[in-house]
Amino acid sequence: MKTSIARASLLMMAALFIAGCTEATFEDIAPKAEKRLPPALVQSMRAKGMSTTSPIMVRIFKEEAVLEVWKQKDNGRYDLATSYDICKWSGKLGPKFTEGDRQAPEGFYTVRPHQMNPQSSYHLSFNIGFPNAYDRAHGRTGQHLMVHGACSSAGCYSMTDEQVEQIYAFARDAFKGGQTDFQIQAFPFRMTAANMARYQDDPNYEFWTMLKEGYDHFEITKVPPKVDVCGKRYVFNQIAPAGTTFSPTAACPATTQPESLSVAYKSYQSTYDSAFSAALGSRKSSTPAPTIAGVKEAALVADWSRRRARGEKVTRLPPSLERPQVLMAEEQKAPQKLEATVAAVPTPAPATQQAAAPAVEPEGNAQSETVAAGAQATQPEREGKSLRRRLLGMFGG
Repeated sequence: MKTSIARASLLMMAALFIAGCTEATFEDIAPKAEKRLPPALVQSMRAKGMSTTSPIMVRIFKEEAVLEVWKQKDNGRYDLATSYDICKWSGKLGPKFTEGDRQAPEGFYTVRPHQMNPQSSYHLSFNIGFPNAYDRAHGRTGQHLMVHGACSSAGCYSMTDEQVEQIYAFARDAFKGGQTDFQIQAFPFRMTAANMARYQDDPNYEFWTMLKEGYDHFEITKVPPKVDVCGKRYVFNQIAPAGTTFSPTAACPATTQPESLSVAYKSYQSTYDSAFSAALGSRKSSTPAPTIAGVKEAALVADWSRRRARGEKVTRLPPSLERPQVLMAEEQKAPQKLEATVAAVPTPAPATQQAAAPAVEPEGNAQSETVAAGAQATQPEREGKSLRRRLLGMFGG
C-alpha cells in the first residue's frame, strides 16, 4: 500500500514537471533558481565595468579547490568577478577516462541554457558538457558531470548550496543578456612554471601541457580562447582556410593565427621557459598531489565503483595501480611484499577536495540522491526506490 502511494505521488510530481516545462517559469518551479546576486557583489562588478547580464566564463582549479567566475567588462576583456572554494570534487588530478572512474573532468567545456537544471536533486546544477569533442575522439565515457550544490561529489564539482545559487545566477543573468553559451576551463592546478615543474614526470604531463596553451592564451588576451579539436588535440585561436573544417579525429588543416597573438604568445612563452628552468633547479616546491595513472587505473576504479554499487565488500578507498585490490577479501590476501608499495602511495587529497569513499552517490550524481540499500531491502522497497531513481534521473541533477 505504501509503495503504491509513493508511486502515485512520484508520478504526479513527474506530470507537474512536464507541464511546467511549457508554461511555468523558473520562479514558479524553483524560486532558488531566481535568487539575485548579493548587492555588494553587484556593486563590486559595476566598479570593474561589468553589468549583471554581461557574458561570463568559469575557471576551475582542482589542486587549489577553487572555482572562478570571470565576466566581460565594457572594454570587451574579462576580469575576475569572484571566486569560490570548491566544497568537494572526487578522484585525483588528471582527466576523466571512463564511466565510474570517479574522476572530475579536465579540459575545455561549453554550457548552454538547456544544460541548466533549476530542479536538480542537488539544489541547483548545470551540466558541464562532458564528453566534449576531445573526450569522444579519445573514447572517453561518462555522463551527467555537473557543477552543483549539496557538497557531495562522485565525478562532479560540488559547491555549497549558497555558492551554487550565486554561480547559477551568474549564468542565468548572462543568458538573459544574450550570451548563447559560456566556457568552462577545468585545470588540475594553476598552470604556472612552478606547478608545471612539479609535475614534469607525471603521466598526465603531455595532456596538461596541451591545456596550458589555452590557459596561456586567456592569460595573454583576457578573452576566452576559440577552442577546436583536430588530430585528437585541442587547438586554440586557430583559423582554418575557407572551405575547411576542424575534425576531431582527422589531421589538423593548415591554419593561421592573428599575428598580434602569435607575437604575444612567443614573448609569454620565453618568460615562462626561464621561470620553468629556475623552478626545476629549486628545492622549495611542494610535494605533488595524487594523480590518475591513466586508462588502466581508471578501469580499476570503475570496476570498484560497479562492485560497490552492487553491495559487494570493496576496499574503503578506490584502488590504484600500486594497490590494485578491489575486494576486501583480495586486500586481506594480498602478498606482504605489496605493503611496502602501498605505504609509498601518496596520501589522498584533503576532504575539502575529494568525496568520502563510503558515500553512495552514483557517477555524476545524476540518477538519484539515494542508491538501493542493498540485499537487505524488501522487494516493494526496491521497486519504490527504482521508480524514484528513474524519475529523478529524468528530472533531477
